[in-house]
Amino acid sequence: MQETFARVLAKPRRIRNEDDLGYLLQVLRNTFISSRRAAARRLAPEALDDRFEPVDPSAASRPEQAAEAREVFAVIAGLSEPFRDALVAVDVAGLSYAEAAELLGAKEATITSRLFRARAQVARGMESAPKGVESSSG
Repeated sequence: MQETFARVLAKPRRIRNEDDLGYLLQVLRNTFISSRRAAARRLAPEALDDRFEPVDPSAASRPEQAAEAREVFAVIAGLSEPFRDALVAVDVAGLSYAEAAELLGAKEATITSRLFRARAQVARGMESAPKGVESSSG
C-alpha cells in the first residue's frame, strides 16, 4: 500500500471520472505486478547442502588426517636428497618442472624422472605404513 501511494503522489494526475477507488486499485495492481517481476529477476539465496562440512584447515578436528600427513612426510623425509628435493619442489611447494629444474640446478627431464621415482617410492612406503599402524593399535 505504501508503494502504491508513493507512486500516486510521485506523479500527480487528474482524475476525470470521479473514480478515485478504481484508479487507486489499478495502481495497486500494477505496483504488485511490477514488484513480483522484479523479485523474479533477482537471484534467490539457496541453503547449503547438509552433506558438506565446512572447510576446517586445522588438524585438531581431524586427527586421522594429521596422522596420515605425518606418515607421508616421514616417508618423504626418508627419500634420498635428490628425490626428496624434486618431490618437495613440485608437489609440496607447487613449482613447475621448469622452475624446479632451475632451482635445483638440473635439467627438466631429470626432474621429471626423479619425481616419478620419488612418487613411486612414497607410494610403496605408504602401502607398508598402514599395516604397521594397524598392528600397533590392535
